[in-house]
Amino acid sequence: MIEGESASAVDRPGEVRAGEELDVGALESYLRAHLPGVEGPVEVRQYPRGFSNLTYLVRAGGRELVLRRPPFGADVRGGHDVEREHRVLAGLHPVWPKAPRPVLSCADASVIGAPFYLMERVEGVILRDRPPAGVALDPPAMRGVCLALVDTLAELHAVDWRGAGLEGLGRPEGYVERQVSGWTARWEKARTDDVPEMDAAAAWLAANRPRESGTALIHGDYKYDNLVLDPAHLSRVRAVLDWEMATIGDPLMDLGTSLGYWAEAGDPPEMKMFGLTHLPGNLTRREVAERYAERTGRDVSGIAFHYVYGLFKVGVIAQQIYARFKAGKTRDPRFGGLIHVVRAAGRMAETAAERGRVGG
Repeated sequence: MIEGESASAVDRPGEVRAGEELDVGALESYLRAHLPGVEGPVEVRQYPRGFSNLTYLVRAGGRELVLRRPPFGADVRGGHDVEREHRVLAGLHPVWPKAPRPVLSCADASVIGAPFYLMERVEGVILRDRPPAGVALDPPAMRGVCLALVDTLAELHAVDWRGAGLEGLGRPEGYVERQVSGWTARWEKARTDDVPEMDAAAAWLAANRPRESGTALIHGDYKYDNLVLDPAHLSRVRAVLDWEMATIGDPLMDLGTSLGYWAEAGDPPEMKMFGLTHLPGNLTRREVAERYAERTGRDVSGIAFHYVYGLFKVGVIAQQIYARFKAGKTRDPRFGGLIHVVRAAGRMAETAAERGRVGG
């Protein structure tokens, strides 16, 4: 429930973090030349969370747009492809309005130091690592949000991606095998510390690959802090954000990623930084999988594999960011402790593989 004025709970940007400033003058010149109707000075703010592509609010006269660019110090050729993200939104928004409307894409890295794109701003509540001010997340409210998350994922997986012109977005055949081998290779490349549980998870995934369960447009990073909720009705999803990892592939791998982020009350504290899934009222991981099965008709009896994959993937993502921090390529202090997330994800993956289930 929202207490008091709902506007106070709307997710808002803050000051731009040191070292992640944009050349506002160059951006203003570019927008004036390429975006009709831009008037007045350009103001830039930055959204506070996120561990991958950076997100800014750009005010230009009476317009408010959201800018996405790769993180500083990242290997853009190996990921963080904001032009591809823009293409996903351009195809998806007309057939699924919960994908924000893209406005402009710029491949010229000389403007602000990297390619970027702009999309419409969708106002609403975003659940990060603590409840927003003015939001009372009692168990009934939390359950409503949880059900909306699962149902929206099921809805996304039913989108006609061919009709949206997204056939070239990915190669569905062999998707599971490529994901396991690809994330294992990323783990080896980003490794800084010895984490034997992550090595064990990689070996288990390679030895236990299931058959493909089907093909859908998948988000790749679907969790609470990538949902924009209606302030008046938190159980309504206004928008889904962060399409950097979207592709065409096995939908159960998408569900597995979400379960990898899904911390329950008794899980390690390091794994509770990705959202509020541990609060009373949330479904358990097992119940999330069951709800998804009810909404889609898909068989989730082998979901333990996809859950281990999700945990391993979360660990690798944290490791990649930690490796950048350790190499001095980013100064964001949030990244210094991510090695503990890597270790926790590895331990949970090893346990889930041994037990063959997503619950405790």
